[in-house]
This record gives sequence, structure tokens and C-alpha cells, in this order.
Amino acid sequence: MTTPPALLIAGHGTRDEAGAEAFRDFVRRLGRRHPALPVAGGFIELSPPPLGDAVTELVERGVRRFAAVPLMLVSAGHAKGDIPAALAREKERHPGISYTYGRPLGPHPALLRVLDRRLAEAVDPSWDPAEVTVLLVGRGSTDPDANAEVFKAARLLWEGRGYAGVETAFVSLARPDVPTGLDRCLTLGARRIVVLPYFLFTGVLPDRVRLQTEEWAAAHPAAEVRSADVIGPEPELLDLVWERYEEAVKGDLRMNCDSCVYRIALPGFEDKVGLPQQPHFHPDDDGHHHHGHGHGHGHAHSHAH
Repeated sequence: MTTPPALLIAGHGTRDEAGAEAFRDFVRRLGRRHPALPVAGGFIELSPPPLGDAVTELVERGVRRFAAVPLMLVSAGHAKGDIPAALAREKERHPGISYTYGRPLGPHPALLRVLDRRLAEAVDPSWDPAEVTVLLVGRGSTDPDANAEVFKAARLLWEGRGYAGVETAFVSLARPDVPTGLDRCLTLGARRIVVLPYFLFTGVLPDRVRLQTEEWAAAHPAAEVRSADVIGPEPELLDLVWERYEEAVKGDLRMNCDSCVYRIALPGFEDKVGLPQQPHFHPDDDGHHHHGHGHGHGHAHSHAH
């Protein structure tokens, strides 16, 4: 019987140790769920272990084939360029290995169910959903396609759930920011608002979302504002990562390229079309050689399509 490929989880990284540990614990949980399968995980920046160390760990366990799943909600530059470039580098470092690359998690119905639970936990039980406006806050990206995915998640969350509306904001790199998003909710007539962070785990940016929400609420006492929690290591998330793994193993890859800035000339992003890919160098990766790779540049898009 053919041995199935190992599972490699690729994370972004955070300066928040609790958030980094949440990722590492999630990888361990996946490993306990599938004890017969080698499972490892690493980060492309900010947190240990680097992705390269995770690949080395698998190789030292005798792995020659693995499927890599980006533990990311949207397909931005990291998922489109940094991780594929890092995997290509690891293939050079470890001759004889092969891998397939899965797709990001996206606004999957399973995650929407978790988001719905987070909203239910945050609201007052006496509140009528029809009087509640939700502000879904994403990370934010310089990639318009990635930002559009957050708007898609907001629309899907609104459909059929009876909320007054689901608006969208970002905590970095894109507009509207959190205060502007809250201003919009108020202008639209909202008086009961739940700010819902579109993040997998705790970290610097989710903490910033909560702080900005508290500051805005203090300046607008007429509005009732609640903060919801992040998605967290829920069973649905574990199931979804496994689904993405199985897709990658079977070759069922449904990456969306219709509005990708590395393939299509979008207004204001024409200079990104066809850029060559460069690895994203992790400072804790002992084997790296930094060549001045700037964050957000040098992503190719010939991979995984």
C-alpha cells in the first residue's frame, strides 16, 4: 500500500507568543488526530519554528512526499508567493523530496458556522439579530483580491442569518479601517454593533482590533458595542485543514486566478503582473541567505495552478 504524503502546515507568524503557541498547539492537535501521518508546521516570518525547520523535521522522519496547507483565511501574497517560494527552496535543500500545495481556507461554510457562534457568544441574549449590525474585520492586504475575499465572507455571513447587516473593515494595509467601519455602521443607523475579528488565533492584530473598538465605543456612548472572539482551534477548523490536505493529495486544486494581481493587470497594480517569485526569508532559518527581498514584492504566480 502506498504511504500517504505527510502534512505540512504553513503559518504566517506573529510577534505575540500566545498566538504563535496557538498555532503550534493546533499542529499538535492535528498530529494527535492522525497519529499514523507525519504532521509538522512552521512559520514564514516572525515566529519559530521557520517553515524550513518543519520541512527538515519531516525529512528526518523519513518523509519524501508531503502536502502543504497554508493556514490562512485569504489568498494574499504570503499564500500566493512567499510559501510556494519557500517550498521551492526547501526542494533544493532536500533533493529527492516532492510536494503538492493546497489552497487557503477561505470563507468555508464550516468557518462561517464558527463565526456565527462567536457572534452568539458576544451578543446580549435579549438582542434581536435584526437589530444587530456586524463589523467583520480582516487583516488587510495590498492584494485587492485578498481584500475582496473578506467582503465575500461578510456577505456569506449575512445571508440567511437575520442580522441587520454585515459591514467590512481592515486592521492594516487596507481601507476602511476599524474606526471608519464603525462610523459607517453608525451612519447606517446601527445602535447595536458586534465587531467580529476575521482571524484564526489571537495575536497583535486581533488585540489591536479590540483596542480600537474599545476606544471608538468610549467616544460613542449612544451605541452598544461588543467585541467577539477569534475563530480559534475549533473542530471545524481541524476538519477544514484536513479537507484542504485531501484536496492537495488528490490534485483537486481550485485556486482562483480570475482577479489575481500577479496574472491580471488590475488598476493601480499593473506593475505586479508576472513578477518573479522570491522566498520569504525567516530570520531564524539558519540556512537562509538574504538577498534584499522586500515584504510584499517578488511574488510569482506560476505555482499551484
